Amino acid sequence: MGVEQAPTAKGKQAAQGLKQAAAKDERKTETDTGRPLKKGAARFDERSKSSDGKSAGTKQKI
Repeated sequence: MGVEQAPTAKGKQAAQGLKQAAAKDERKTETDTGRPLKKGAARFDERSKSSDGKSAGTKQKI
């Protein structure tokens, strides 16, 4: 749920805190790896690959 969609003030605060924590974690990961994380569809594809390097779509076709 986004900050704007939260129905209560407490929910808006929680959503904002989560958003800030995720941004902080992303910056830390980018610093640790020395490269920026991929965004959007490229990020989804990168994260969906398993340890054997094959994506879920590739495995389903086999």
